[in-house]
Amino acid sequence: MPLFFSRVRICTLTSLDMFTSRLQNADKKWDSICRIPYSTPGRWVQVLDLACLPKFEAFVIDSLLTQLFPLLPFLTRLSINPTMSMSRRALAALALRDGCQNLRVLEGISYDPSFNSSITTSNDPLVQLLHSCPNLEQLEMFGLGLDPADIDSTSDAESGMQTICNLSLHLGQLHTLALLSMPSSSLLWALINTSLPSLRKVTVTPYDDIPYPISLVSRFIQVHGLLLHSLSFFTPKLWPTLLHTSPSTIFHSAPNLRHLSLECPLPMLTVPHDSDSSSPSLCLKILSIPRPNSDSWRILERLLPHLPHLVAVRVRDVRWLRRGMTPRAQEAGVQGEMRGWRRRLARRGINLLDGDWKETD
Repeated sequence: MPLFFSRVRICTLTSLDMFTSRLQNADKKWDSICRIPYSTPGRWVQVLDLACLPKFEAFVIDSLLTQLFPLLPFLTRLSINPTMSMSRRALAALALRDGCQNLRVLEGISYDPSFNSSITTSNDPLVQLLHSCPNLEQLEMFGLGLDPADIDSTSDAESGMQTICNLSLHLGQLHTLALLSMPSSSLLWALINTSLPSLRKVTVTPYDDIPYPISLVSRFIQVHGLLLHSLSFFTPKLWPTLLHTSPSTIFHSAPNLRHLSLECPLPMLTVPHDSDSSSPSLCLKILSIPRPNSDSWRILERLLPHLPHLVAVRVRDVRWLRRGMTPRAQEAGVQGEMRGWRRRLARRGINLLDGDWKETD
């Protein structure tokens, strides 16, 4: 029975309601004289996957989660549908429950910008949640992107910065972080001011063309880039999709990268100058780009002399055509561009991979 409840995946509101009722009834019957202070089956649950829950009836789901979280003291992994924002009460129930220090993975957490106002910034519920999770290893959060009206609010952002610039967290075990569609937030400020010695893999949405401090993403990379091995720039495909530029100084801030994934428009990357060598050597082994074209090739060709360890270029948004297609179809459009890239890269001993990490068609 403990194994049955150790990993729970719920996809419907009815199932969530029944599961919550089951745990509540068991908790009411639990004898306080028992050697273990937590009721079963709630204390058996270690993984809770709610990623496929529909965003409809969000208020009811939020109420159920507020009741459910305190009954899961040994929860180590929580996955939420990112299109569904949890309220302050649900986040408080997750942060203030017994055993919050056991949480290792948080995925799909949606960040509501209303939590980041001048009134609430010192009591940001997500900052409070992470403050209660010192053993967190993986964190994935989704913001709501950038409102064009926010670009004119530089003075408000600077005043808010003074309030929270001293906030810091204790996340010594955090090694994987994804902050998507989040140009600025109280949480991002706190992470900038937090020591993250284990951080190795970061995925962010780029906002380098948005001035500081309205966008904090580039500042975050400057602060924590030195230890990174993998850095991915990715813009979620939501309508309307607004693509912002990536920083051109990535290799200056993160010189030890093994994997770099870029977003359109590709930046004109610069290479740090090494006084001991006329041609500085970078550690990059895999470079990912969205789609191949002539402009992308010119940028890549200029970088190749500085990437002696590069073994693969991945085209993230394109797949090889399946076998059986005519030669003319295989040489047309993007497929033809990919084949041309494959021939040119092969001369340098570099493989071309498609979005499925496949080397050939």
